[in-house]
Amino acid sequence: MDYITNMRSMIGNRPLLLVGTSVIAVQEEAILLQRRADTGSWAYPGGYMEPGETPEESASREFLEETGLIANSLNLYGVFAGETRHFTYPNGHEVYCTDIVYTCYDFEPSGQTHDDEVLELEWFPFHALPADIAPWVRDIIEKYIAEQEGSLPMKGD
Repeated sequence: MDYITNMRSMIGNRPLLLVGTSVIAVQEEAILLQRRADTGSWAYPGGYMEPGETPEESASREFLEETGLIANSLNLYGVFAGETRHFTYPNGHEVYCTDIVYTCYDFEPSGQTHDDEVLELEWFPFHALPADIAPWVRDIIEKYIAEQEGSLPMKGD
């Protein structure tokens, strides 16, 4: 993350506008969540794009790094931004994130484990999500699950 480190050296903790990519991995009506090392809260795998990466490359890289899984196919779910994607990390770094979120139903083990940004990984049934989901992803996860259950129109309808 040389880019972010370099930017932080210039602007300190002031707000930084970043593009993130994330993956909602699903199998049998369960979603894969990670307990984040920085906040201790649960979230779907994801991270920030590096200069020169495409969103798909970034999402695949982050998914592999944080889960040890290879995404065989990614489907664009949506792009989320605004005040709900504003947060301050425990170290004081403030960010506004535009999150490009993909879904993934086709993945396989890589033989690697997750990186040190992740404390643990767990599959949660749609109706048994943990209470401490990171606020900046909770609404997206709830929207996705509601769409799968038919409570909201599916994307493209």
